Amino acid sequence: MKVLGIESSCDETGVALVEVDGANTPPRLKAQALHSQVRMHEAYGGVVPELASRDHIRRIVPLVRQVLAESATSAGGLDLIAYTRGPGLAGALLVGAAFAAALAASLGKPTLGVHHLEGHLLSPFLADDPPRFPFVALLVSGGHTQVMRVEGVGRYQLLGETIDDAAGEAFDKTAKLLGLGYPGGPALARLADFGDAEAFKLPRPLMADRQSLDFSFAGLKTAVWTQLRKLESANVCEQDKANLAASTQAAIVEVLVGKALRALDATGLERLVVAGGVGANAELRRQLNDACARRGVRVHYPALDLCTDNGAMIALAAAMRVQRDGLPAVNDAAFDVRPRWPLAELDAAAA
Repeated sequence: MKVLGIESSCDETGVALVEVDGANTPPRLKAQALHSQVRMHEAYGGVVPELASRDHIRRIVPLVRQVLAESATSAGGLDLIAYTRGPGLAGALLVGAAFAAALAASLGKPTLGVHHLEGHLLSPFLADDPPRFPFVALLVSGGHTQVMRVEGVGRYQLLGETIDDAAGEAFDKTAKLLGLGYPGGPALARLADFGDAEAFKLPRPLMADRQSLDFSFAGLKTAVWTQLRKLESANVCEQDKANLAASTQAAIVEVLVGKALRALDATGLERLVVAGGVGANAELRRQLNDACARRGVRVHYPALDLCTDNGAMIALAAAMRVQRDGLPAVNDAAFDVRPRWPLAELDAAAA
């Protein structure tokens, strides 16, 4: 079975082809292509939704052709067209969904709308050493920071989530305060390499409550802003900025690691999956690897190129759902999108 996956939820246009032989065989990534809109949006300091949608329209057909050519697959050889149904920017989602529905209708093939966060959550299954169910998942993607117990595809128990800013937002907003531009998270991590992580005492929100698995990073952002104002009144230097970047990263990472370990303790599980864009952060991986090694816990990550939004995770999630439920019926080009779609509602109808 060959699944074409299309991701267009925000500022990356991703297309990939995943192949799976049977219900008990792991899906294989045959080809993928990705176009990032970072250079287009950086002049505005963030994503401009209308520009994002128009760029998806320009990129999607060439990327699909590229993936089909690299995988030596004809359009007629596809068995399923998967697309990101939500959450995300409404206009951007509609581009991918409409294209998927039109392509499927022209081929007489079924479509499947995929939850963006489920794609991130399952993306480590494309790694050379995929995880096994059940596991604890730390999902740190864009505006989402969640920790959950995962029993299987579609069987997700939310243990904790952000009550305000997510970890990715804390990285990006701090980077903006420091004048690092867009995208901020990777830029802040690079600057942190030259700083002293203990230079500033920043808060670790919600860590004092040993029972809570929720996250909160809005207070950390405010503390960074306050500290930066103090520095600016005394002529802030580049080393001060590097120290503040390192201290901010240290605070975020300490909270993420601490909550992940608490979730492992609460569930009694010995396997951890980390997914989403912040999961590419080198300091987060280093500390999680060390902490999990001391506990005898296996930790799994997606490949670095699959941490950010991509078509491979969408094709994978669709393939794993087909392995569970079988191919959906051909739906005569019907489609919809859900810009706001809590992961907890994913299988609500079947629960």
